[in-house]
Amino acid sequence: MKTEEADYLIIGAGIIGLTLARQLRERFPGKKVLLLEKEPGVACHSSGRNSGVLHAGFYYTANSLKARFTRDGNAAMKKYCRENGLALNECGKVVVACDETELKALYELEKRGRTNGVDVRLIDEKELAAIEPNARTFQKALYSPSTATVDPVQVNVSLKDQLLKTGVAIFFEEGYQELTGANTVKTTKGRMIKAGHLVNAAGLYADKIARDFGFSRDFVIIPFKGIYLKYTGAEAPLKVNVYPVPNLKNPFLGVHYTVTVDGHVKLGPTAIPAFWRENYEGLDNFSLPELFETASYESLLFLRNSFGFRSLAFEEMRKYYKPFFVGLGKKLVNKLDADRFNEWTRPGIRAQLLNTKTLELVQDFVVEGDAASTHILNAVSPAFTGSFPFTKWIIDSRLNN
Repeated sequence: MKTEEADYLIIGAGIIGLTLARQLRERFPGKKVLLLEKEPGVACHSSGRNSGVLHAGFYYTANSLKARFTRDGNAAMKKYCRENGLALNECGKVVVACDETELKALYELEKRGRTNGVDVRLIDEKELAAIEPNARTFQKALYSPSTATVDPVQVNVSLKDQLLKTGVAIFFEEGYQELTGANTVKTTKGRMIKAGHLVNAAGLYADKIARDFGFSRDFVIIPFKGIYLKYTGAEAPLKVNVYPVPNLKNPFLGVHYTVTVDGHVKLGPTAIPAFWRENYEGLDNFSLPELFETASYESLLFLRNSFGFRSLAFEEMRKYYKPFFVGLGKKLVNKLDADRFNEWTRPGIRAQLLNTKTLELVQDFVVEGDAASTHILNAVSPAFTGSFPFTKWIIDSRLNN
């Protein structure tokens, strides 16, 4: 088979791959951009299974890539939605405290937000009642007016349609199989493609592909399953996103309420350790090698109790018991019809990077590579929010030659 050539080959047509391709087409209109996507369409995994929340950028320390891109990404994604007639719910968010012990972390979030140039402010209980009457807090809450929600599938499909109209080639149902030579890859359909520069944006499998190129030596992706409960009552119990104060030592934000782009309310998500990378439901996409790999790392984390993994695992498994799950949500509101949270949403998998030397979950985005290839690792939340400035930075720092 004749080897095909591309100036830029992107593996993965998720939100990172799509926004990267869009900006490459705009920056270098004469270059050939090609995407490989193993699924029949876009948004089949994390990019289409996330909450749709456009985060504001106050969770992250000032020296992190997440802080750098979330604030600007929030504005960029809103702009894209408005310009393309996509749904956008500018509902805002409040972070509430359950007791006095959580106030210190709440003040830290406000400090991070202000340092990052984000519009956030501390409010008292009276101000909270005016913004969201059903939210409950202890003395203070943090208000983020710029937080919003979108339909992530709609955004991905819009980007895909625009790319195809501008001549970007997307090979669906055709994934990466192996590296065969100097920046030449073989696809799952046997196609050979030689890339001027290859970008690995493969999400759940980014670490495996990176290792073929000599990268991701100290990292492995550990999958965590996220599920929400949807409220099915006639009148939504909230109009604003309501979040708890998170544990700042791990990357999960805790069980919270999300107001979707169409006004529905979801409670969640879970962060349940999964047993293989696409362990969405039952034995779908079962992989014995992945089961062995994931189970071995999770067993090690459990035995050593790294970053409190033991208690995290126990608590997350308890969330399969609906009364316990809904009970966590009750702490954040004044009143709740628990019986109306009765519809489980489509599961998502968080491709969480683990440092195999320290056995700690990696908090920030990780990008490795050289002149021939770039590998985007740990592109977890808020990667959807930050996708436009994140991929612009990748082009400016690695591909602009």
